[in-house]
Amino acid sequence: MPAVTRITVCAATAGVLIWASGPAAWADFVPGGKGTGSETQVSGDQQNQQLSATAGAIVYDRSRNGSGPSVGPVASTTTWTPPACYYAPKFTPDQLKAYLEPIWGVDSTGYQWDAQQRDRYVNGHPYKDFNKDKDGKGYWWDSYVTPGREGDPGALDCTKDIFWVDKGAPPPADTPQAITPEILAQLAYNEIRVPSTQVSLAPAKVTKVNLPTWAWLDGAQFKPVAVTASVPVLGISATTTAVPVSVKIDPGTPDAQTYPASGACRLAGGGIGEPYAPGKADQTPPCGVKYLRSSGDGTFQLRATITWKISWTGTGGTGGPLDDGTFGGTQDVTVQEIQSVNR
Repeated sequence: MPAVTRITVCAATAGVLIWASGPAAWADFVPGGKGTGSETQVSGDQQNQQLSATAGAIVYDRSRNGSGPSVGPVASTTTWTPPACYYAPKFTPDQLKAYLEPIWGVDSTGYQWDAQQRDRYVNGHPYKDFNKDKDGKGYWWDSYVTPGREGDPGALDCTKDIFWVDKGAPPPADTPQAITPEILAQLAYNEIRVPSTQVSLAPAKVTKVNLPTWAWLDGAQFKPVAVTASVPVLGISATTTAVPVSVKIDPGTPDAQTYPASGACRLAGGGIGEPYAPGKADQTPPCGVKYLRSSGDGTFQLRATITWKISWTGTGGTGGPLDDGTFGGTQDVTVQEIQSVNR
């Protein structure tokens, strides 16, 4: 069956659930959620764990993620992106039967493909009767497209037919996109949300041409954030953590001078930059900007972009760095000429 058709068919599994013995918890969350809060619900009254098939058996804990109306996803500082598709558990034997037999029954995929599929999953070449004799001893794995990446060319790379993996056994060696703690960390990267950036300025509302304007950020507003992704039926997890390290000031016009000259203000003492205080008017701000011309009847769009250092830790002592991420915001700055009186 062509890859595009398979992905379309897989979308029809939204109501299928994976069951596994485990802690008294269940997860039901919206795939590709905005990350503004946990979409995982926990109930002590449940005796089994249910994972939405459309979520690729992955549960996200976003309780330490950024929240609020101004948050957004970080953008990698390079061309790196999380995987567009991956393989993970999706079906028990009964669930695979319930999924495939209706497709075969309506003849929508053609007699030849249906016959090949029946031969593969029912007639013993290589699987017999959907592996019902192995019920509880493994799972059927299938491909998933990472939410938000449906239009990427890489979303079509996972074309392997649904395959069986015994509990405790590794997936086939020819399946590089099979879920691992590292891939979980990369998918968690995709779910990281950080706050937009509004720097404090002095002067606050209106500044003057050739007057150094101090800029700073309260470190309490930019704490580390983290998202944990796990596959409970496999017992693997990874936590991706983003830590703010610097802010880059873009004055919104080339007719300006930044402090430092690079515009990159480092995190120090729990904050970025230094708040202005009386008596510092003649000092050079450690973080700030000096406008060299007036904004006229309008304003300049000052942009402050935070760089976040991102790393992960996972099951079995795995972990390491991931690409730095950035996220910023703009604010209006009014710059006026200094008025002088001639006598």
